Amino acid sequence: MSQRQVLQVFEQYQKARTQFVQMVAELATRPQNIETLQNAGVMSLLRPLLLDVVPTIQQTAALALGRLANYNGDLAEAVVKGDILPQLVYSLAEQNRFYKKAAAFVLRAVGKHSPQLAQAIVDCGALDTLVICLEDFDPGVKEAAAWALGYIARHNAELSQAVVDAGAVPLLVLCIQEPEIALKRIAASALSDISKHSPELAQTVVDVGAIAHLAQMILNPDSKLKRQVLSALSQIAKHSVDLAEMVVEAEIFPVVLTCLKDKDDYVKKNASTLIREIAKHTPELSQLIVNTGGVAAVTDCIGSCKGNIRLPGIMMLGYVAAHSENLAMAVIISKSKKAIKSILQKCTYLPALEPFLYDAPPNILKHVVGQFSKVLPHDSKARRLFVTSGGLKKVQEIKAGPGSLLQEYINSINSCYPEEIVRYYSPGYSEALLQRVDSYQPLAN
Repeated sequence: MSQRQVLQVFEQYQKARTQFVQMVAELATRPQNIETLQNAGVMSLLRPLLLDVVPTIQQTAALALGRLANYNGDLAEAVVKGDILPQLVYSLAEQNRFYKKAAAFVLRAVGKHSPQLAQAIVDCGALDTLVICLEDFDPGVKEAAAWALGYIARHNAELSQAVVDAGAVPLLVLCIQEPEIALKRIAASALSDISKHSPELAQTVVDVGAIAHLAQMILNPDSKLKRQVLSALSQIAKHSVDLAEMVVEAEIFPVVLTCLKDKDDYVKKNASTLIREIAKHTPELSQLIVNTGGVAAVTDCIGSCKGNIRLPGIMMLGYVAAHSENLAMAVIISKSKKAIKSILQKCTYLPALEPFLYDAPPNILKHVVGQFSKVLPHDSKARRLFVTSGGLKKVQEIKAGPGSLLQEYINSINSCYPEEIVRYYSPGYSEALLQRVDSYQPLAN
């Protein structure tokens, strides 16, 4: 047998191995094939191929294992029981970027199913290697590593602390500053998964400056990135007053309110959740949200959404209203402002409106005064009653900005009366002066 014929045997064997892993990786993309592959013993056949001399076979074998493990917990457990993880971790540190991405995918696919499987990844020493991958020059490797770390951290505080102890957090914060949108998304998601479990874990994220970088991305045009950024800020803010105030100090208001009008429903939901997590802590934080127009914005958002997307906004309004009577009134007025405005514009019986001159908040008072300015020029009896009831006097006491719409309404009301009535307003006018009111022709506006 010639040398060529001998070498052909090896070439055919390599070709067969290549064809096998490629076919398995392809079959593993279809759920209907999974059980058959499992029953055929695919795991034990793929394991030695992870150490194959041909790099492409290694990578494709890892990809196939990842797809299988991703499908269900039983297959992920088979990866653990087959002692495949140590091989993956070893190769993760030694191989090229293509293998690193595939190996990190397997770790993510195993770790996502349960805390026990995630712990198995920690126990085999994968965290240190994944953290090293966060410093890789290739953004795809960083992304795959960040994804795996996030899936491990999301299960519980102990696993999240293990990720923190491995030194992942500062590198994840660097990752959210990279130009690649996909890497930003995954890194922000991982920071959210770490922060959610306890104030201490959230504080570790805050201590490396994450809040400022996350806040800067609130207006990023990528909706999927905004979802993760808002989620991360929510998970930080929810734990304590101090953490919520740190988020607020990053000047997220009123910028975050624009997210309540986003075309993506989950951006709206996460923005509402962030505002809720801040509002729940203290009356002062709720008042800040009211002052920036947050209650009105959330109310509008609730009206534009359906299903459970509305729930965080509804809860936020409940938290705000529960703090004090004044905040409850702010919520009620915000929710009913449109209805009140519509009612006011149809009301021509002015005695019913007059009490609002004394008690209505500024955003409603403007519409009340506006309605008086429309009716009084055309009703002489109403003009007289407005003087004797003290309504005109009250209007003169209203502080309105020069050139504002409210000031225009006040000027319109004043033009319905002789100058001396307006200048020396008093409920005790003489009958002669009141007769002048009756006969006075309002100035044309």
